[in-house]
Amino acid sequence: MEWKDEKREERKKREEKRREEKRREEKRREEKRREEEEEEEEEEEEEEEEEEKRRRREGEEKEKRRIDLLRLERTYNDQSVQVPD
Repeated sequence: MEWKDEKREERKKREEKRREEKRREEKRREEKRREEEEEEEEEEEEEEEEEEKRRRREGEEKEKRRIDLLRLERTYNDQSVQVPD
C-alpha cells in the first residue's frame, strides 16, 4: 500500500511541476504580448507625430507660397499703376 502512496505523491509532484511550468510559460507569453503592444503603441505615436510634422510643414509652405503670391501681385499692381511723367 505504501508504494501506491509514494507513486501517487510522485504523480502529484510531477503534475504540480507541469502546472507551474505552464503558469510560467503563460506569464512569459503575456509579458511578450504586453511588450509587443507597447512597441506597437510607440510606433503608432511616432507615426502620428511624423504625420503632424508633415502636415504642419505643408501648411507652413502653403502659407509661404500664398504670401509670396500676394507680394508678387502687389508688386505687379504697383508697377502697373505708375504713370510715366
